[in-house]
Amino acid sequence: MSHYQILIRLGVAILIGILLGYEREYSNQPAGLRTHILVCVGACVITMIQTIVGLEVGGKILSSPGLSTAMKSDMGRLGAQVISGIGFLGAGTIIHEKGSVKGLTTAAGIWTTACIGLAIGFGYYFLSISAAIGVFIIIVCMKKVEVYFFDRTTPINIEIQYDMSIDLNAELVEYFKYKNIKIENIIYIVEKNQCNKNYRKCIYKLLISRHSNLKRLKKELENNSWIIEANIL
Repeated sequence: MSHYQILIRLGVAILIGILLGYEREYSNQPAGLRTHILVCVGACVITMIQTIVGLEVGGKILSSPGLSTAMKSDMGRLGAQVISGIGFLGAGTIIHEKGSVKGLTTAAGIWTTACIGLAIGFGYYFLSISAAIGVFIIIVCMKKVEVYFFDRTTPINIEIQYDMSIDLNAELVEYFKYKNIKIENIIYIVEKNQCNKNYRKCIYKLLISRHSNLKRLKKELENNSWIIEANIL
């Protein structure tokens, strides 16, 4: 394998790592641009090592046939270790939080990036580039399709402290209805040593779209002059 071929394969691996990591970085995921680039380049390097070793072993056997019983080269062994070993990195991106599991798409993306990196290392450029474009389309476009057709909900609890001088509950019901948020239950909190009798706390158990921006929801609630504080539990 020439130096030119090595540089070409590393360059393609870097570009594909950038392509696949861009959306994850933009979405502020734990594994972003640099992680995807490193995974793709690392997998590419492993397969190039395997290829070079295979060529060297084959050359020695051709020059000395007697070595055929002592020297062997499994072209898939190092690549198989990459496929299984990348799982620890993917597992690190999966987070169980507030009753939902996040990071599965990122974990799958890292694994797929490693697979594409292996293909680049073996010199399968058309396969690698086609797969990378397909994965990018799936990650970017399918998110919109999921939101439109399969917008699943996740349960969350929001603790709200508000001024008791008005009937805030009716206003919040209308607000959540406008946001397509379903109220499952409302728990009113009675504190024995409450300093200010004009304030009340309650917990709203909601079913909210898993694509909703919780920080924006909290900010919008606290912009209401009657709400003292809103906390997502």
